[in-house]
Amino acid sequence: MSFYIGREASKLWKRFCAETTTEINLLAENWKYILGGLVGQYIHGLAARGVHYFHRPGPTLQDAGFFLLPELGQDRAYISETVFTFIFLSFVLWTFHPFIFKNKKIYTVLIWCRVLAFLVACQFLRIITFYSTQLPGPNYHCREGSKLARLPRPDNIFEVLLIVPRGVLYGCGDLIFSSHMIFSLVFVRTYHKYGTRLFVKQFAWLMVIIQSLLIVASRKHYTVDVVVAWYTVNLVVFFIDKTLPELPDRSSGAATLFLPLTNINRTKEENHKLLNGNSGDAADWRPRTQVNGKIMEDGNVVHVEAVINSV
Repeated sequence: MSFYIGREASKLWKRFCAETTTEINLLAENWKYILGGLVGQYIHGLAARGVHYFHRPGPTLQDAGFFLLPELGQDRAYISETVFTFIFLSFVLWTFHPFIFKNKKIYTVLIWCRVLAFLVACQFLRIITFYSTQLPGPNYHCREGSKLARLPRPDNIFEVLLIVPRGVLYGCGDLIFSSHMIFSLVFVRTYHKYGTRLFVKQFAWLMVIIQSLLIVASRKHYTVDVVVAWYTVNLVVFFIDKTLPELPDRSSGAATLFLPLTNINRTKEENHKLLNGNSGDAADWRPRTQVNGKIMEDGNVVHVEAVINSV
């Protein structure tokens, strides 16, 4: 039993090292896209903090979702964030599953290049919308009487450029459309296309629907913020996905270009060629016949003993 466990651990380590080498090579080629996506996330956070300076608390606007869904209250507002955290972490872990599991269809670097492109495009549209009109935030800390509803004037530029987690959690003014829905829809659509388990896909869409309802019930956004996110994100992802080059399928032969060349990576066709004595050249795929220990091509088969006797 210990020998079997040790052998499997050795295979897992070799798989991890091979995958790490592959992803490092892909990162060296695509680091500009990853860096650009991360910079886009920072700019989006900076814009969300900036609009907080312009936010002015006021009466909560009339909203259909507020009439239809009961208010969870401040004590249970964490439920919405818990569902979002589950979706976020689950997707991140799935993107790194090729390092561990044998059944792998994606490359981690390439999938994140695609995801970041979707996020940046959606967040750019979001920045335009919430800077166009500032609505009074429906969240509890954005209402009249809360100390967090308004941000004091910054003392220096570094105070504006520094984004702290507290500012992300307690922002106001960045309403249309929901940032939580951007991340969730992009993640679920990506898994729906590149994931392999139908049950997980169905469960993921169910979780996004539940999160949409919880966001409104927690009074973190108006219903319009969630509705606009549903059709905007889906349309943006649909059109950008059409323009981006398709990811290489790891099950095809083209995917082996990214992988280290080992005996394990040989396909069945390559092994068949080696067993038959054929090379990789298609012109050399001619049937051959073995005569007296020598392999001769069809059409040129000569019996060695007959030649010797004639001489």
